[in-house]
Amino acid sequence: MLALKLLQNRTRHQHQGPTPKALTRILEDDTNLAAWQRQLPLHISDFAQLLLSLNEPLAESLCLELPSEDAEPDLTGLASGFRDLEGYEGFIADLKWLVSAFACLLGARRIGLRLRVLDKAMCPRFHVDHVPVRLITTYAGVGSQWLKEGAMDRQQLGQANAEPQAQIQQLKSGEVALLKGEKWHGNEGFGLIHRSPQPAAGERRLILTLDWLG
Repeated sequence: MLALKLLQNRTRHQHQGPTPKALTRILEDDTNLAAWQRQLPLHISDFAQLLLSLNEPLAESLCLELPSEDAEPDLTGLASGFRDLEGYEGFIADLKWLVSAFACLLGARRIGLRLRVLDKAMCPRFHVDHVPVRLITTYAGVGSQWLKEGAMDRQQLGQANAEPQAQIQQLKSGEVALLKGEKWHGNEGFGLIHRSPQPAAGERRLILTLDWLG
């Protein structure tokens, strides 16, 4: 049993599933990615595509304080420049649900939220995050890319010529992923290796990230 435990501690696994329950796998010691393979409701995907079609900039950040487990996150004013678009209320409701689920799963009381439109890869090289855990979901455009454990030498992170092109995994638009970082207790040296994708010329992404701040 001890040998098995030590073996598990030397590797990490990635889990994906069709329901939100898949996200709970991130709590397992030997897991550094848990992804919910969800299909976005049509009214939300339509809103996201409409937002991108306006070709307007969007880069907003919030630090959310949740005094209790059942407190509703206050997203007042978020992306307010787009509040007249059809589907805005449904989009904000979806963001609130994700924040609440993230908080409930982790017991988080402080959450950093970033909502951005990107026309280029923000982090184009494979890397790990120096956070406990991060939620990433792309509402429109190409999804984030990641690697299975062992696909790339961690000593060569950031080096383009060391990237294993044939082994790159990619999240689909709408999927929700929890990525365990280097600051999760017991996950040191095993943060999920991932990167931002490079959108095709003329294409953009609408991406949400949530960070556990405390």
